[in-house]
Amino acid sequence: MLKLLKSIGPGIVVAATGIGAGDMIAATVGGAKYGYMIIWAVILGGVLKYILNEGVGRWQLQTDTSLADGWITHLPKILSWYFIIYLILWSFIVFGALMAATGLAAHALTGILSVKIWAAIHSLIAIIIVFVGSYKHFENLMKLLIALMFIVVVISSLLLKPDIYTILTNIINPTLPEGSVKYALAIIGGVGGSVTILSYGYWIKEKKWIGSKFFPKMKIDLAIAYILTTIFGISIIIISADLKPEVVSGSGIVIGLADKFGELTGSIGRWIFLFGFWGAVFSSMIGVWQGVPYIFADFIKSFFRKSKSSDSLKSSKDYKLFMILMGTLPFSLLLLGKPVWLIVIYSVIGSLFMPFLAFTLLWLNNKNALLKSKKNSIIINMFLIINLLLFLYLGIIEILKYL
Repeated sequence: MLKLLKSIGPGIVVAATGIGAGDMIAATVGGAKYGYMIIWAVILGGVLKYILNEGVGRWQLQTDTSLADGWITHLPKILSWYFIIYLILWSFIVFGALMAATGLAAHALTGILSVKIWAAIHSLIAIIIVFVGSYKHFENLMKLLIALMFIVVVISSLLLKPDIYTILTNIINPTLPEGSVKYALAIIGGVGGSVTILSYGYWIKEKKWIGSKFFPKMKIDLAIAYILTTIFGISIIIISADLKPEVVSGSGIVIGLADKFGELTGSIGRWIFLFGFWGAVFSSMIGVWQGVPYIFADFIKSFFRKSKSSDSLKSSKDYKLFMILMGTLPFSLLLLGKPVWLIVIYSVIGSLFMPFLAFTLLWLNNKNALLKSKKNSIIINMFLIINLLLFLYLGIIEILKYL
């Protein structure tokens, strides 16, 4: 078992990156409002994100190219333009949000320095870690952080002595209480990341997983990742359902949850829970700072430079420039706030990304000429269609908010 855990890794990185403030907020709000009745949404979200991530990994192993390269090569150019614009907007907003979340977690944990100062410190540390460390060092750090937050959150949930029978009943017989649809959809959409799913292809390449012989290992790697992600989400719902923090907006609800946990277990319990929250958001920061510049550098190389060079993307100027810019410029959002026009554009364009990803995996991964014997199975296609319809529905709802 230990040998297996040592041999896998990119999936653990995906899990550590995908579990962040957004997941915790969605699960906390849902749990506080509807308790165990909404646990099934975490499981469904984990399954759907596994299907998407498996498609990205299967494309990478079978074609030895990234999915981004597949879009550039096999889809109309307008779609590549759409994605690169979205990637820049997404990065600016998400990098800024992660700075704020890590700053909040560190401030709540230590009680010293301001949120903004902690945000800047964490971003600088993340940049240094990515610049100095190899992929192996990065992966080992992410394994350590996910172990930290997983142990803290799961043990915290078990200390509350949850009603296992009721939990299993709600999993086996899922229901949608009145008014819970938007919360369930938020949990499903929040589990396991979004754009960072694309980073998995680059991470398995860094791991030297090349060719079809790594398919079994890739599937196990991702299965472990999403099982961990799902258990983490369920644990947050259990804690929130039992403690019922005051439902406030943003990351503040997680701090409220820690306060409630502290009332039950003492100040040490509160501190330990906040330490787990810090581990979750800081691992997301490191994963995003390391993984997203790959996507940008890949697009610049293939779409704009038309280069087929096999040189490492991580050593490229485009990778380093993007990471430095996105590790610094979004700090302005903490100082000035988020402009309404930027949020509207980001929300409208971003609402279409997940259905776009599902559609392209349906389109490209079903082509005999490209994936041959590794093309989608009927079951995979069925789940991709569910992904497409669900996230298209969520996207339409998001767009209608601004009309």
